[in-house]
Amino acid sequence: MDVQQPAIPSSGPVADAVKKPLVSAQQLRRAILTGAVGSALEYYDFAIFGLASALVFSHIFFPALGAKAGLLASFGTYGAGFLARPFGGLFFGSIGDRKGRKFVLLVTIAIMGTSTTLIGLLPSGTVGAVSLVLLRLVQGFGAGAEQAGASTLMAEVAPVKQRGFFAALPFVGIFAGLGLATATFSAMQHVLGEQAILAWAWRIPFLSSVLLIGVAIWIRLRLRESPAFISLEGAHAVIKSPMKTVITHARRPVLAATLMRFAEQGGSTIYTTVVIAFLGGTVAAKLGVKPSELSSIGTTGALIASMASVITTPMFGALSDRIGRIAVYRGGAIFMLLWSVPSWYMVSTGKPLWVDVAMFGGLALGANSMLGAQCAHFSELFGNRYRYSGVALARELGAVLSGGLAPLLGIYLIGLSDGAFWVMGAYMAVLSAITLAGVALSTETRQRDLTLLDDAVR
Repeated sequence: MDVQQPAIPSSGPVADAVKKPLVSAQQLRRAILTGAVGSALEYYDFAIFGLASALVFSHIFFPALGAKAGLLASFGTYGAGFLARPFGGLFFGSIGDRKGRKFVLLVTIAIMGTSTTLIGLLPSGTVGAVSLVLLRLVQGFGAGAEQAGASTLMAEVAPVKQRGFFAALPFVGIFAGLGLATATFSAMQHVLGEQAILAWAWRIPFLSSVLLIGVAIWIRLRLRESPAFISLEGAHAVIKSPMKTVITHARRPVLAATLMRFAEQGGSTIYTTVVIAFLGGTVAAKLGVKPSELSSIGTTGALIASMASVITTPMFGALSDRIGRIAVYRGGAIFMLLWSVPSWYMVSTGKPLWVDVAMFGGLALGANSMLGAQCAHFSELFGNRYRYSGVALARELGAVLSGGLAPLLGIYLIGLSDGAFWVMGAYMAVLSAITLAGVALSTETRQRDLTLLDDAVR
């Protein structure tokens, strides 16, 4: 049964927060930058790994397995990072609820960036393949609490009436990261060519991540703790085992948020990895053109959609401030449900315009309309005692069950169906239906007081 949402009082700190941020304008900007740079690094890391899995790793690390098995092994390594994310969420989320958001955000960014940089130094062959899996696990472990921390912090410092918009702003970094990764690979494909990429140039995107690490750490060192956590400490309400409390007392919000990620995370992963592999493999073979020619069409489409998402994601966050989180989220899931099969038909043509349209609809409008509402909604679902832990656990369970499995299942289904476009469309439609079930379990949370200790649903 849903818990009655308290009204916003006419006076007091909560009423003041409706009109203005709980922190200075400078600290609000730093919180936005903290989330944006962290999200950029996280998704740059994951995007270059996904693109390299689709285009390079089967040749570098798994050549003895053959083309199809090597591609499956590459995407299996990609999925390993998602498997590690819930454990990172459990570990760091609990620390974030006991020690504060800032400390965890500093540690996670260092772990993610270092592991990504080291991938660029790996040798080929068996030793490199084993090291690749280990570094991918470390990368995923560090990323497990990154976005949960960024969205929690941003939601806790933003004005209540504009929380959806402000909470979505750090996630603009996602598309900066995706865009930077796809632009890098696209440029290498056009300028250097396939042979140079396989020989040495694939290392460039991984080694370059060290620059983002330095910027992110510098910004986060200047950040202050969130007022919601400070109030929790001041009231001596910090609990010793926040993650244990989440698991025993917050099962419904965890389940709802986990299911709500399927269409958003699963759809985003499919469009940015499986579509590119499908174009470079099945579609290229059917049309009789070079794989690199069609895979570059896919990376260009992903780049265009990522650039558009810089605008659409905060736009949908702002819309959720006006009409509610649930209305926006449900609308995005229904759109993805209806878009799934037509978008895969467009991709199967191999025509640049149709691929761009498919990517734009699936990413900029479908997946990221849900992300725009999600940024504030997940923080509002959980009580202040274990908000970081709850958001991290739900986000990362949803990530591993949808985004982590999507590349493996996608490549398997494409091979099983001999590249029939409707099979992947049907798979994405199922993900959308699961998300709609999660929406039904949730409740409206717009303008909820984030100092409350209880969850929005029980």
